[in-house]
Amino acid sequence: MAYELIITEKPKSALKIAQALDDKIGKDAINGVPFYKLKYKGKEIVITSAVGHLYSLAEKTSSKWAYPVFDIEWKEGSEVKKESSHVAKYINAIKKLSKDANSFTVATDYDIEGEVIGLNVVRYACKQKDAARMKFSTLTKPDLIKAYENKSKKLDWGMALAGETRHELDWYYGINISRALTHAIKTTGMFKILSSGRVQGPALKIVVDKEKEIMKFKPEPYWQIELLGNVSGALIDAWHIADRFFDKKKADAVMEKTKNQKAKISDVDRRRFNQDAPNPFDLTTLQTEAYRCFKTSPKNTLAIAQSLYTEGFISYPRTSSQVLPKEIGYDKILDDLGVQKIYAKLTSQLLKKGKLEPNNGTKTDPAHPAIYPTGIEPKNLDEREAKVYDLIVKRFLATFADIAVRETLKIEIDCNGEKFVAKGTVTIEKGWHIFYEPYTDFKDEELPNVKKGEEVKVVEIKMHDKETQPPRRYTPASIIKELEKRNLGTKATRANIIDTLYDRGYVSGENLQATELGIKTVESLEQFCPEIVDVELTRHFEEEMDEIQEGKKKPQEILDEAKKVLTKILEEIKKKEGQIGEKLREAFKETTRKANILGKCPACKEGNLRIIVSRASGKRFIACDKYPECKTTFGIPQGGAIKEVKELCKDCGYPMILVLTKGKRPWKLCMNPNCPSKQQMMNASVEI
Repeated sequence: MAYELIITEKPKSALKIAQALDDKIGKDAINGVPFYKLKYKGKEIVITSAVGHLYSLAEKTSSKWAYPVFDIEWKEGSEVKKESSHVAKYINAIKKLSKDANSFTVATDYDIEGEVIGLNVVRYACKQKDAARMKFSTLTKPDLIKAYENKSKKLDWGMALAGETRHELDWYYGINISRALTHAIKTTGMFKILSSGRVQGPALKIVVDKEKEIMKFKPEPYWQIELLGNVSGALIDAWHIADRFFDKKKADAVMEKTKNQKAKISDVDRRRFNQDAPNPFDLTTLQTEAYRCFKTSPKNTLAIAQSLYTEGFISYPRTSSQVLPKEIGYDKILDDLGVQKIYAKLTSQLLKKGKLEPNNGTKTDPAHPAIYPTGIEPKNLDEREAKVYDLIVKRFLATFADIAVRETLKIEIDCNGEKFVAKGTVTIEKGWHIFYEPYTDFKDEELPNVKKGEEVKVVEIKMHDKETQPPRRYTPASIIKELEKRNLGTKATRANIIDTLYDRGYVSGENLQATELGIKTVESLEQFCPEIVDVELTRHFEEEMDEIQEGKKKPQEILDEAKKVLTKILEEIKKKEGQIGEKLREAFKETTRKANILGKCPACKEGNLRIIVSRASGKRFIACDKYPECKTTFGIPQGGAIKEVKELCKDCGYPMILVLTKGKRPWKLCMNPNCPSKQQMMNASVEI
């Protein structure tokens, strides 16, 4: 019997669509891959799913690490990567179900990646040239029925071709440049797999440039002068209007001039200002807010949001839009959210407003609206999921709320002709703050109610010695924002790019600190093949892929241009393999050396404690690098990575270490085996 075959991106999506279209569905499976049989308005339908990408790009014939290579094709994921072996059964299930199907519909996530997944399934597994396309932003029953009834007759070919071109470009750059760098370091006798890529290289350069700013930074002394005074029984804290004095003589002159002098209020300036409600969440702002509020990494925020979407609790998270269209039904969502006790009071207040208008932002996305809660009450959320869900709900509510009104009071104090200023800001009308609590970040700093001419009793005038501070490193959230600003990568890939920089040892630390390896890699590339880390070149290709999506350019034009550029780059690397390799080898050795340092030796106070591997036993231990003068050693666990904590034990003063074991929580321990506070016994002993 012929039927329509609908293919989704994940098994849960298949079930959601089946349940939306028919209350009485039949479930079956092919080798453990579930599929659903149902009827919708008399039409026979079968729904099954992929599990993300079922096909991967690979060389047509293996060139065994040779480069350049551009002759590639799409292959089943199980043939390309061992970790993708599970996709084979999904491909086989789709192939079997395709045999009796007389029409095909793609219902993968409606974005570039989803379109590529759908395209590959249709042409390789289903052996079709095209398919119908369902487009939806939530996995709720009304939206899924609407998406099915209004499905387009064709795939979104602009999106599909742009996505496919992006994959091919990334493969060209990633494989060829990584092979070239690995070959370069191999010429020095060291084998180390290094990587770079079309976006990874420029992203690393951004981090390295920031690190070099910090390294070049020289602190400069400056002085600030503070006046503590009393006005009508209230304490007031004011600072000299000049703020920073970089000439100490001038600061000393102010101190001398104001010594034992009277002071009075010379000016009072009150100003009120409005704070508009926040814009709805796009993915980047959700990631940056989750990091600010919970320190949740951008990658984990996306994973949590994706899970909330799959369960039907929020709309599609991979969006660039900050616009909530009327079509989503503001009133209904607020009504549904009001069923949840925690939001009942807030939603009731908004619904009383009558006309609901969100404070939409300027960023748009042709595929999806801004992120919003569907109103379906979530159950069994873990702590992290509950936090992100609450943040999304509160942001949604706040966008409909009234402006907040704040007032800034500026008080100027005259002390023998020297002006001091005190500033404070308070909230007059909370407005949207009420709806976004506890995620608002505005502190009230109230000043006493004073009048011009009032005397100020000077309690103390003191000078503070300070130094200018270096630029701040990027956080995992701020680097995502920076990449977006420079149009590097996509909303869905930026977090993974940063993860790769960590995995390759190019950056370390909670805030992105470029390692010696990262710095030297960028320096080598800048010296011998600067195009690899050229932000402008990468942005150029991003813009050209947008033109493919808009139908203004053909994929082959872009790929031919990329081959030409890349071939030239690779020829330059090949000519200078030895020089590049030597620089990378030195960087890798220095990075390894620094990574193995765990703090100062508590015995000799001069040496550094390092991780050493015994040649005799193969076991690792901690030893002072001043050996043989200092014979201090400590045993450490033999499993997991050991990292420096830069923290001394509160009980014995010995350095602390961090043990990272896959699948387990990181744990700190004091390296002193005799420490009285030790909670866990060392599971390793060593012989030297």
